[in-house]
Amino acid sequence: MALLAMDLTFSSASLSSSSYNAAPLLFPSIRPSSQSIVRCPVHEVGFRGKCRISKIRFARCSANVGQKPGVVEKKSVSVVLLAGGKGKRMGANMPKQYLPLLGQPIALYSFYTFSKMIEVTEIVVVCDPSYEDIFEDSKDKIHVGLKFALPGKERQDSVYSGLQAIDPNSKLVCIHDSARPLVTTEEVKKVIEDGWLHGAAVLGVPVKATIKEANNASFVTKTLDRKKLWEMQTPQVIKPELLKEGFELVNRENLEVTDDVSIVEHLGHPVYITEGAYTNIKVTTPDDLLLAERILSMNSVKAVA
Repeated sequence: MALLAMDLTFSSASLSSSSYNAAPLLFPSIRPSSQSIVRCPVHEVGFRGKCRISKIRFARCSANVGQKPGVVEKKSVSVVLLAGGKGKRMGANMPKQYLPLLGQPIALYSFYTFSKMIEVTEIVVVCDPSYEDIFEDSKDKIHVGLKFALPGKERQDSVYSGLQAIDPNSKLVCIHDSARPLVTTEEVKKVIEDGWLHGAAVLGVPVKATIKEANNASFVTKTLDRKKLWEMQTPQVIKPELLKEGFELVNRENLEVTDDVSIVEHLGHPVYITEGAYTNIKVTTPDDLLLAERILSMNSVKAVA
């Protein structure tokens, strides 16, 4: 499958509407023959970010691109694990990602998941130095490189900091929020394969709730079609050179983004959504922590059975 063209539209309840159209794009790696394109149904999907709903309209086409789709080399992925957040909504005396979840710090769940994958060469943990020992103490249990980077003021600053520390030979950068402990190896494998094939990919799930757009006075202006909307998760996987180019644009124009693939969207590059699972929750509140415990307990029972 190949993404050949897209149209981006952004709208916001709290900001003035803006939109732009991206001209049809062809991936450099795709060289279609006269028999390559079989059919091109057009789909519309959307993203819900902080203070915004974004819709992407793109063509998804069957194509013979002359390579095995989704073949990711061993030791070719650098993971940037974001673990520098404050977690104020949790109301705890430490950042949420370090709270114990069934006896283990939340951040270590995904840390161990990535460390067991043959595609991963290193994990760059973006965290306050006072919490580095949590990961250092686990170094003997992993078989990938371990590095640290300092967090920034905003999420995009932390991602940029982690990006500077990755191996220059890495083919993909996989950015993950350490407050999502329940992501599975299978989900990660799918999204890195899609990231390799398309240049940028993100785990997401179809939105289940009704989403309404409102004006600054909190009156509904539009009810959005949820069949076109997806909730974004992590990991978000991007080719390093593409992410670096995106950061150059974001920094030059002083843009603020709320997730990692948004940086690539500003370049007009298509972003592929890899369907994930609703269990890949972000632990933000005490209720989320209870839900994560329940899901882990249920998974343990299934494993024993």
